[in-house]
Amino acid sequence: MLVVITSSLGCIGQGSNKTIVIGTMPYNEEYILGHMVSLILEDAGYKTEVKEGLGGTLINYEALKRGQIQVFVGYTGAFYNTVLKLPPLGNWDPNVVYAEVEKGLREKESISVVAKLGFKNNYAISIPRTLAEEKNLVKVSDLAPYAPTMVLGTDIEYPTAPDGLPTFEKAYGFKFKEVKSMEPTLVYEAIKNELVDVITGYTTDKRGELFDLVVLEDDKGGLLPYDAIIITQSSFANDQKVVSVLKKLEGKIDDKAMADMNYQYDIEKKEARDIAKAFLISQGLISNK
Repeated sequence: MLVVITSSLGCIGQGSNKTIVIGTMPYNEEYILGHMVSLILEDAGYKTEVKEGLGGTLINYEALKRGQIQVFVGYTGAFYNTVLKLPPLGNWDPNVVYAEVEKGLREKESISVVAKLGFKNNYAISIPRTLAEEKNLVKVSDLAPYAPTMVLGTDIEYPTAPDGLPTFEKAYGFKFKEVKSMEPTLVYEAIKNELVDVITGYTTDKRGELFDLVVLEDDKGGLLPYDAIIITQSSFANDQKVVSVLKKLEGKIDDKAMADMNYQYDIEKKEARDIAKAFLISQGLISNK
């Protein structure tokens, strides 16, 4: 259920009594990023509130449009496919996808992209390291001779999503022997127990390392890019003081840094806000107080 914020926020000056509300999706990375946005704004003198786990991309997006939240960290691939419903590309060039998303959100929805954080939470074609070394597999296209005998483990949406397996197969020109769909949390266990041969993991998921998997290079652009971006309503983005604070996060988080933070949350059981705070301090983006 969405939490309705009844007050209408226009420009918010530093030290304003108005609260900037940040929405998140219901998983580790989003919690960390939501608190990261909150902390960097609070360090600059703003009041914030993080609404954890509001729902998926569409729910947070609708909440943003209605003014129920003011800031949301989402992903270009999700906006391209789910929100703007743009046609699949023959090659998922991340720069083209970003440009189309930025333009589409601004012109069609009056939503502004404030910052591109620097990392991608992409699907990643992953295989056991032993197999990669035995067959000298480095790129996804290297799978072509072996795919007809391999079982792919993936999430429930990927096999039929417009940005998923159909586009992947078109880009690479091969199909796997079988596709097994399951909850995302189960794909790593499936490949560990040799129930599948290859999986669609995620580039910011540290479990790939824990299970000694190798991510193959997406050499033909068959996987839709999911660059992490901060978005707000365009009217809210007119407040240049707030935007200048949020822009401090531009390009500051790479794939490894995000994967490390996700590991701290999932495996080390640290609090999302503590993880976010430690990262911001390490980057000199907030004061250590």
